[in-house]
Amino acid sequence: MTGSKAGLDDSWDPDTAPEWPEEAWDRAQISIGGKVVRPATGTLTKRGRPPVGAEPKQQVTLRLPAEVIGYFKAGGPGWQTRISDVLQRHAREERSQPPKR
Repeated sequence: MTGSKAGLDDSWDPDTAPEWPEEAWDRAQISIGGKVVRPATGTLTKRGRPPVGAEPKQQVTLRLPAEVIGYFKAGGPGWQTRISDVLQRHAREERSQPPKR
């Protein structure tokens, strides 16, 4: 194996690389002379479910206690959806209550 740095393989031929799909270019960042003319939008891989409905879900990073994660993961696949359902139910209940003083 040849490589310019330890563990890196530089033997691939860019002429044999696959073509980028047209939609990837539609989302790509465009720079001219080092200045960003149009920032990138979305992702190149379109991972996950596309937005659904008038209010699509938003991706967030949330730190939860290990005990909470363990409880929901123990229920098997769909644990993130179950957490979402519990939070949504709680938010609806709180909104239906009179304001606390």
